[in-house]
Amino acid sequence: MKKYDTVIFDLDGTLLDTLQDLADSVNHVLAKYSCPVKTEQEICSYVGNGVKLLLERAIPSGAENPKFNEMYEEFLSYYKKHCNDKTAPYEGITDLLRELKAKGYKMAIVSNKFDSAVKDLSKLYFRDMMTAAIGENEAKGIRKKPAPDTVIQALSELGSEKESSVFVGDSDVDFKTAQNSGLDCISVLWGFRDKEFLQNCGASVFASTPKELLEIIEGK
Repeated sequence: MKKYDTVIFDLDGTLLDTLQDLADSVNHVLAKYSCPVKTEQEICSYVGNGVKLLLERAIPSGAENPKFNEMYEEFLSYYKKHCNDKTAPYEGITDLLRELKAKGYKMAIVSNKFDSAVKDLSKLYFRDMMTAAIGENEAKGIRKKPAPDTVIQALSELGSEKESSVFVGDSDVDFKTAQNSGLDCISVLWGFRDKEFLQNCGASVFASTPKELLEIIEGK
């Protein structure tokens, strides 16, 4: 009998390589407001805690900047139009999801990206494979990761129990989310954080490729 029947995935850095579109959108805002632009590597280090914190880290003086709210709205508007310019699934991800679906696993996406973008990207790339796609929606009182709220919501929509579910992500936020939700965690190494960083955060189960991830999920 298999250990898991449900897999909950992070989105950015786990299923989709979204970094270039995020970086382009951040730098669009910075340039428009005459702020120094950031390298892709710098922006990579800022992601993981939601769009607002991404902008707080990228904009000079962060949330204290008198134009922060205006810049934040500009980012949201721009990114909604350009969130799929360069974004694509990581190599092997689509085949992995198809195989998990064929084997009867229930699957969902839980992300700190804003909810509408998560749903749009999930529908575009993973239409027939994901039962639920949940993004940041704190306006409705649902706390973002690493709080367990979005995972709890996903489990409810899937009709799954935490004991038979596993969380797959690429960051310290994902590892902490799994801990806070009572789920096992598999950390992938093709995303935005490296193995040493993840180990220092407490992660201990790693997958270097989607094929290896499948083997770990299946207990091979």
